[in-house]
Amino acid sequence: MGIAERYRQVADEVAATARACGRAPEEVRLVAVSKTVGPDEVAAAVAAGARDFGENRPDQLMAKAPAFPEARWHFIGNIQSRRIPDIVANASLIHSLHEERHAQKIDRAAAALGKVQDVLVEVNVSGEASKSGVAPADALALVRAAGALSHVRVRGLMTMAPQGDPAAAEATFKGLADLAREVRAQLPADAAADFTELSMGMSEDWRCAVACGATIVRIGRAIFSESFEE
Repeated sequence: MGIAERYRQVADEVAATARACGRAPEEVRLVAVSKTVGPDEVAAAVAAGARDFGENRPDQLMAKAPAFPEARWHFIGNIQSRRIPDIVANASLIHSLHEERHAQKIDRAAAALGKVQDVLVEVNVSGEASKSGVAPADALALVRAAGALSHVRVRGLMTMAPQGDPAAAEATFKGLADLAREVRAQLPADAAADFTELSMGMSEDWRCAVACGATIVRIGRAIFSESFEE
């Protein structure tokens, strides 16, 4: 099975899982995480219908985004302050904001380009030391601070679940969904209307994430790796 077939299979499974959870398929966006592959593999996914791709390194984002202008490019990696202008120039959505100083620099970079940059606030729901993100208790403050900037629009929250532990993953996803509801309830009406995204779930655990309310799932190996086994 090639990349095109795997992409279509995953896309069909995401839609079917959404329906099984009582949700409309269009409520869940599939981001094909292309960080391990080159332009030929991206082209194969585009030909199969993929329109959202995720990269975790600015250099790869800069190389691929201009080559596929029909796609939406998501930055899902750790933000390095000096690379923020490169990220903002190429990303439709930044998933990994967790520092106010980075929000301020994103605002300046977006202003220079005449755009409003959509971002997600990354939250470390599981509390694992190896994971980035603000503590849940600090999420509202960062959402408010970033949302006050004129060239930043906070679209929601993102998290990563512990690997290899389905119960912990479910608790993490439910925790993010609950936190998002709490944050949204405390935002002004216009900001709350934009605050609709929950980016959570990857190749191993996206089904659970969809059941818990994910609006974006980030899937790479199940699409681009021949050796991926669930």
